[in-house]
This record gives sequence, structure tokens and C-alpha cells, in this order.
Amino acid sequence: MAAPSTEFVVDFPTLGDLADAWIEHHCRVPDGHTRGAAFKLADWQFWCVANHYRVKPRAKYDPARPPLNQAFHYRRSQVVAPQKTGKGPMAAAVVALEAVGPSQFVGWAKAGDYYDCADNGCSCGWTFDYEPGEPMGGRHPSPLIQLTATSEDQVDNVYRPLQAMIKLGPLKDLLKVREGFIRIVGNNDDPDLDRIDVVTSSALSRLGNPISFAMQDETGLYTASNKMRKVAETQRRGAAGMGGRTMETTNCWDPAENSVAQTTFEGTSKDVFKFYRKPPAELRYTVKADRVKIHQYVYEGSWWVNLDSIEAEASEILQVDPPQAERFFGNRLVHGLGTWLPDGLWESRAEPREIEPGTAVALGFDGSETSDWTAIRLSTEDGYRFTPTYGPDNRPTYWDPTQSNGQIPRGEVAAAVDELCTRYRVVRAYCDPRDWQSEIGDWALKFGDDVFAEWATYRITPMHAALNRVVSDLQSGRTRHDGCEMTTRHVGNARKLAKPGQKYILGKPAEHQKIDLAMADTLACEAAADAREGGLFDAAEPEYVYVR
Repeated sequence: MAAPSTEFVVDFPTLGDLADAWIEHHCRVPDGHTRGAAFKLADWQFWCVANHYRVKPRAKYDPARPPLNQAFHYRRSQVVAPQKTGKGPMAAAVVALEAVGPSQFVGWAKAGDYYDCADNGCSCGWTFDYEPGEPMGGRHPSPLIQLTATSEDQVDNVYRPLQAMIKLGPLKDLLKVREGFIRIVGNNDDPDLDRIDVVTSSALSRLGNPISFAMQDETGLYTASNKMRKVAETQRRGAAGMGGRTMETTNCWDPAENSVAQTTFEGTSKDVFKFYRKPPAELRYTVKADRVKIHQYVYEGSWWVNLDSIEAEASEILQVDPPQAERFFGNRLVHGLGTWLPDGLWESRAEPREIEPGTAVALGFDGSETSDWTAIRLSTEDGYRFTPTYGPDNRPTYWDPTQSNGQIPRGEVAAAVDELCTRYRVVRAYCDPRDWQSEIGDWALKFGDDVFAEWATYRITPMHAALNRVVSDLQSGRTRHDGCEMTTRHVGNARKLAKPGQKYILGKPAEHQKIDLAMADTLACEAAADAREGGLFDAAEPEYVYVR
């Protein structure tokens, strides 16, 4: 099992090296036997910092109108890591950097350029020599920072180590710990202007202020019910208005709770950096030998962690709450009881490969109108199932109505079907007819009524048999898939709904936990099985009659 740290290759412009050196000189280990020593970022922590401060290659600096957040590749960051791995101290160091360190892009270095603390209100004497062409960093002129958590106890995960870092080193001359906030000195004499505030669900008076940075801790607990989702979204708007950015840290979350962490992780925005070490799928957390390997993997690089202590705590929690233990210490997004597939089965069958145009395939289609998603999955003759792409941007064939003004874009779906039937030789297509009878009829006329057929997923007996086929084929290794991230998510969401006669169909545990790609995948599997039985994959390519 390869160590995950081998993937940490910084081959992009970043303030990360400057930030790393500044943190080591100014921040102190907050507790433990080495308390007061220089705080050094672990490899994975540096990777997160380097990416958060990744600079756009074409960023330009104008001192009259500094680019602020527009200089950076990522608008915000998310760090998902297990308990005790060091998220809190890392977050505290980043907050200190945002407050009084070189967190802002101020141009590109020429030969002989350097950063000097003396030029930035710090009398410690530290300097940093830039390499020519390296991005340079400077202090934010008016920092207003918020530390956020669900409660006072939770916010101490970051606030307590931050206070220790301040009191134990040179930061004590730049940051003054006061009752309920930290004053940032050096830019002005008004304590209400530059400061670090604490925001919790019970202390929201400063929410809505334009801020330069927000550190949102344990966002896996931020939900609509405790009003923390609104807090997180309001902070991000406040940061955007001031050219600022945000970072969130969290343990793995319960997928049933629809937390801010889950929304961020499942989002498709390209300007959000996400760090998450996903343990190898074949390892079972309930098996001690596997659990030890999982802990070694997810805690790689956190040299201060005693894995024997982690094992003892995890094994105790396993006795009463296995999903919590696996989320907190195994760093896995664990679903609750009643999941459709055995743990790790789907992930273990991911073997991505390219499918050439002209390949004979079977198609599965699950449609919706406004609430659920619409999705298409394809299967080859040998049982390899995949999510195809369509259009000039090669978008995957699934549609979330919330991304299209609350409606599935039927025109795009129709265009995708046309393109797939042109690119591949579709020999059988099973389509769930709900809300899409007219379109399915059109496709049958265009591509053949012996190809496109309605296949209602509400029928208990055939649906139960189709679902069991998917499970047995995966278990035997008869079928493989592309590892599509969204399909994996929908498969994980799917729950067995018991029906008479010891049968079941699939349902979603909560409205936000969609399963449409799992349904489309099942239909593709069923269509491929029937096509093989009927010898359709071996038949000559049909001549479609196109009806206009």
C-alpha cells in the first residue's frame, strides 16, 4: 500500500514556501512535550497550504488596486482529515498567517528580492529570499478574521492552539489576546478594525461583516437545523465582498445530515481545493488488521499521532457506534444501516478504461422532472458500465435540476441521447418511463422500438431481480465499472426498501441523498444482460430510420 504523501508534488506557483517558512519561524507548538518549539507543517499540511495559496500564473499586481482573492487559483479550501491528525493547529497557523503574515500576493520576484519582517511591522528580524519568478507575499492591509464553529468548545480546536502560538513566540508582539477576541496590531490603533473574532451558533452578532478570511472548523456539523449552514454561506459572501477567502476543516460527516462539508465536497466548482485521503476500498474497518492499515494510511505524516492510542479509542467506539468510529478515525464517508451494496464492494470493482466509438453498448436511463436527477449509464457486452459524456464540453450524462433553474434541461438530455446513439451502437436501452414517456417514444421511433423500451422501476419483482443481478455480478467479478465519482455517491446513498415476499427495491434515505445514477446503472446492467441473452451484441449494426 503506497504512502499517500508520494502524491505531493508542488509544480505550480504558490506562496506556500514563503508561508511554510514564516509559520515555522513565528508559530510555536501549542502543547505536548515539544511545547514552545518551532511549529513545522507536516507534508500533508504543507500540501494544503501550498494549494490554498496557489497563485494564478498570469496574476498581476497593482499596488493601487491589489488583486486580493483574484490572484489565487482557489477561492476557498476544504481539509477533510481524521481526529487528532493536526487540523486544529494547522488552522491556527493559517489564521496567524492571514492576520499578520505574507498571505497576499504582491507581485513576482526579481533577482535579489526578499521578504523582510521589518517592513511588515514585525521586529523579529526574519527574512526570506525569493527565487526569481517566484510569487511574493505581503501582509493584508486590513484583516478582519472570523473563527467559526458550532459551539465555544468546538471553536477551541483552533482558538486554543492559536492563543498558545501567540503567547509562546514572536507573534505576541503582533497579536494581543483579549476577552473574546484577538486584536491585530501594527496597521492602526483602533481595536475594532483589525481583529480575530469567534463566531458560534450562540454568538452571531458579528455575522454579516465584510471579512478578509474565515476559518470554519468542523463543517461536518454545520446543518440547516442548527443554523450553521446559513452562517457558513453568509461568511463566504462577506469574504467575497472584501476580496477575501475561506477555509474549512472537518472530520468525515454523516451523509444523512446534509452538512456544509458534504455540500462542499460534492460540489463541482473548480475553484475549491479539497484535501481528502480516501482509504483503500478493499480494507474493512471492522477487521483489526485492515483497520491498522487504514490508520497508517490516513495518519501518514502526522508524526505526533500514537496509532496504538488511536486503535484503542476506535475499537471502543466500534462496539457502540461503528459508523462514527469509521468516520472519525478511519476517515471514511460511512453510510448508515440498510445500504444496498456490501461495504467496499462497489469501490473494489472500479477499473476505468476507454471505450472506443462504434462499440456496441446497452443503455440505462432514469429520468425526472424537477426534484430528482436524470441520468444515463452505458454497459459494454462484457459488463463494463460507465458514465458517457456529451456535447462540446464533454459533460457527464447526469443532470441536477438545481443547476438548471429547478428543471431538468430536456433539450440537453435529448441531444445527449442522439449523440450517444451516433457515437456508439446502442443495441438495447431500458428507460424508466416516469415523466418521459413522450421522449422515450420519440427515441423508439428514431432508433428502433426494438432498441428503446420502457422499463418501469416501480415494479417490485423485476426490480428486485435486477438489483440482485447487479450485486451478484459485482461480487463474482463478472462486471466492472468506471469509478464515476457521482455514481459511487449515488450507489452509496441507495437503501433497501423492504417489500412483500422478502423482496426489496431502492430508496433514498433523505431528500438530498440522490440515487438516480444507481438506478440508471441498474437499468444498463439489465439491458446488457438481456442483449447478451438475445445475441444483440453479435448482430450486424442496424440501419436506423430517422424520423423528422
